Amino acid sequence: MPDKSRGLKRAKEIYQNRSQKAKELKAAGKKIIGYPCVYVPLEMLTALDLVPYRTCGDIKEPVTEADRALPTSFCPIMRTCLDCALKGWNDFLDGMVTVHSSDPQEKTARVWESYVNHPYFHFIDMPGTVRPEALEYFKNQLNDFRKTLESFTGKKLSPGKLKAAIESHNKQRALVKELYQLTKPAPPLISGTEIVQVIKALMSLPVTEGNELLSQVISEVKSRTDGPKKKPARLLIWSSTVDDSDIMAIFESEANVVMDESCGGIRPYRGRVKLTADPLDGLTDYYLNEITCARTFRQAVIGETKKDYKKDLQSRFGYLRDIIKKWNINGAILLLVRYCDPFAFEMPSLKDYLDNLGLPSTYIEYDYTVGALAPLRTRVEAFLETIS
Repeated sequence: MPDKSRGLKRAKEIYQNRSQKAKELKAAGKKIIGYPCVYVPLEMLTALDLVPYRTCGDIKEPVTEADRALPTSFCPIMRTCLDCALKGWNDFLDGMVTVHSSDPQEKTARVWESYVNHPYFHFIDMPGTVRPEALEYFKNQLNDFRKTLESFTGKKLSPGKLKAAIESHNKQRALVKELYQLTKPAPPLISGTEIVQVIKALMSLPVTEGNELLSQVISEVKSRTDGPKKKPARLLIWSSTVDDSDIMAIFESEANVVMDESCGGIRPYRGRVKLTADPLDGLTDYYLNEITCARTFRQAVIGETKKDYKKDLQSRFGYLRDIIKKWNINGAILLLVRYCDPFAFEMPSLKDYLDNLGLPSTYIEYDYTVGALAPLRTRVEAFLETIS
């Protein structure tokens, strides 16, 4: 029987050395498929016994190799991800799946395919709206993805296998939501820094092992006596991603981060995939409609030609209202990675929405490097002084 008191320790160990577990799985005969973005339908990989592995960069690693392929005025996360790949950090991967979640990621995908020799590579062209014709187009893209996966593995992706994989990933989403329930008390039972480590560990494991780890962490956290201390601020972090515990630790120096609305936090886990007659219909709807990323254009009412700003704000950010209330949040940090245009575009409107709710917020931009941490700390401390 697994030791349920070691969940957090195990998550931290995986977080600190993610590639080790992937290499162990590869040595055991598994095929490891990298993906840089939560819009890649992991269920389709799991159903064919492929192990999804989220490729990340490293704020501590100076970007050198990517300079020969990408300009410096470019998404720093994509630059560091490519840099690590060019340096051989992901040489255990059997393939790579990328998606058009942003223009920098699409351009990086073309460079990645040219510069890194993976046995399998697939690009998913994802529409930027949620209109009915966009859903139809995206389903066709997933059908193409299915065909290349079947060719690569020599296996048939049957509806039964796909439904079973969807159920496993839905279980993971439910467990992550249960984990975030443990940040509701004052003080929270688990810190935002620990959650970053848990989520990044999940993105390094087969779904069944990830679910076991989550169950261990939840059991441990519920019974622990050494959890976070109560602090005056209860923060919401809204960003493209927060995938480094050093960054999260800065926010938690004088505050409790109780909700991380990013793709390194709850964003890819908040909903669930519907089990439809054709499983691709449920996947299409979930990945295009349910993940609340700034890259997707959402109209308040499809077909309207006159803009209603309040309705527009509600359609884009309305999901945050209940979160702010239920988690008793009293401040928000809107964190922008430099050159991330989709999230930069959303910042003024999101600030308007939070102002209308009476929630203090601040906008901070940084460049995803170690050198950015000290000024980031100064900005965070200044904001916390205004709400304490």
